[in-house]
Amino acid sequence: MVRYAAAALATNPEKTAKARGEYLRTHFKNMREVAAALTGQKLTKAYAYLSDVKDHKRVIPFRHFSGGVGRTGQAKEFKTTQGRWPEKSIKFITRLLKNAESNAEFKNIDVDDLFIKNIVVQQAPKTRRRTYRAHGRINPYQGHPAHVEIILAASETEVEKATDKVVPSGLGGLNRRQVARKRIEAGRA
Repeated sequence: MVRYAAAALATNPEKTAKARGEYLRTHFKNMREVAAALTGQKLTKAYAYLSDVKDHKRVIPFRHFSGGVGRTGQAKEFKTTQGRWPEKSIKFITRLLKNAESNAEFKNIDVDDLFIKNIVVQQAPKTRRRTYRAHGRINPYQGHPAHVEIILAASETEVEKATDKVVPSGLGGLNRRQVARKRIEAGRA
């Protein structure tokens, strides 16, 4: 049995489903940005988002590996300007999501409640080829594959937020700095 990098996140194994892909021949940097865009989404919304990106209706925002990435107006949705439509990475991650979904069905987890708890993307060893250049030279021609691990989890029962606030006497609505100032003024008096 293989170890998952995010095994500690799966606190309740009966409510989580996993899938992994190794040595995927897609760019690591593109896959990392796709994973960052999908983490935390519900599974049904993730499928819809990926199909929209495939049709160039929405964009994957590039935040970390953004050097040389072009700008597009579709990225305004994510409060950034840079984005791309990495089709190959989307194809691989869609297959992994379907695999994790079928693993969840096997565990009798309701598919409608699933959300993407975590996606781990790691660099795989480079694939080495070579390209021939002018004047008899040879340069390396390397691919940058990726390892991907997906953890889906069933949404937990939500706890309602408490409506009553515990407020110290006479200090309601003040922030820490204002409370400290009142304490200092009370000490002087």
